[in-house]
Amino acid sequence: MEARSALANLLTGALVAVVGLLVLGAVLGQPVLLSYVETGSMQPTLEPGEGFVAIPAAVAGPIEEGDVITYRAEEVQGGGLTTHRVVGETDEGYVTRGDANPFTDQDGDEPPVKDAQIVAKVLQVGGEVVVIPGLGIVVTGTQDVLRTVQATLASLLGTSALLGVQGLAYLIFAFTIVVYVVDALRNRGRRRRDRGHSRDTGTDVRLIVGAFAALLVVAATASMVAPAGTHEFGVVSAEFDSERPDIIPAGESKSRTYIVPNSGLIPVQVFLEPASEGIDVRPRETAVGSRDQVNATVTLSAPPETGYYRRFLVEYRYLAVLPVPVIQALYGVHPWTPIVVIDALLGGGFYLLGITLVGTGRVRSRTRPQRRSWSARLRRMLR
Repeated sequence: MEARSALANLLTGALVAVVGLLVLGAVLGQPVLLSYVETGSMQPTLEPGEGFVAIPAAVAGPIEEGDVITYRAEEVQGGGLTTHRVVGETDEGYVTRGDANPFTDQDGDEPPVKDAQIVAKVLQVGGEVVVIPGLGIVVTGTQDVLRTVQATLASLLGTSALLGVQGLAYLIFAFTIVVYVVDALRNRGRRRRDRGHSRDTGTDVRLIVGAFAALLVVAATASMVAPAGTHEFGVVSAEFDSERPDIIPAGESKSRTYIVPNSGLIPVQVFLEPASEGIDVRPRETAVGSRDQVNATVTLSAPPETGYYRRFLVEYRYLAVLPVPVIQALYGVHPWTPIVVIDALLGGGFYLLGITLVGTGRVRSRTRPQRRSWSARLRRMLR
């Protein structure tokens, strides 16, 4: 019986993790280990609503012909995340096409895909995409519920701070704290009432505290990843000068202000990196205080040949819960390393604090008799 209960808990936790990753990826606007397709452009490889394992571009290795990638499109279906197969490569970037499409994306208005636009590579085993059926239906339904909750709470409280990705992070964090405190109080009461009962039944408190710690990690990750990412600047190399910042005389440069905001309550450490040729940024690193902003200067260069060119800038941001030298050292290892360490610090600290306060027992539920008079039920409620 114990093994069956543990298996049920494991399966439930796995399902919650899958749904959480999908929802988080949809909220952040980029896949987080799992994602799904919405259209039939990749049929028969991926049907609409089918999911796949998304390997982050930072760790996926070099992109090769035949790989299926998720990239930030400019023109395909109005722009946004697109999952298509790489069918060629040019000096300007990758050529992509949906398996169901007779023409490449670049035969239309979509420019060749740059490395900076690629957010993930789809997992393939033996050249075949690993397909997870039905995941799109789950994440779409969950997304709709979350948006409804956000809009309702924002309307009731009269604030827009609860909307969007940052608002969702606030709600997850607040929900985690409230449920955690309520559960801790209830669990203390149960321990006092059930001291004489067996400790081998019920739900392990460590599992509950671990679930709350995971929610906290999700909220922290969202607050670091969502406002960051790759930013694109369009440049027109022209034979004339203009007051417009995106029109630059051929072979010359122009500078513009790049605002780095922080709408959260916790200060952040931000790193800015050029992700293509023809762009520079100063400063490369800055600290942004609570509900503050910092101005950086982006310098865009136009090549000698006239035409339209794209420049990319990548922004990384981290909650300043570690000393700045530590964040800098971790960032030097890999841009994802500070996120992993900060999540481990917050999640692990929350878990250890919870175990210290609540203990490591089990939350037991009592079965009530099926037949109880209304007077007995009333006396029980009054007690």
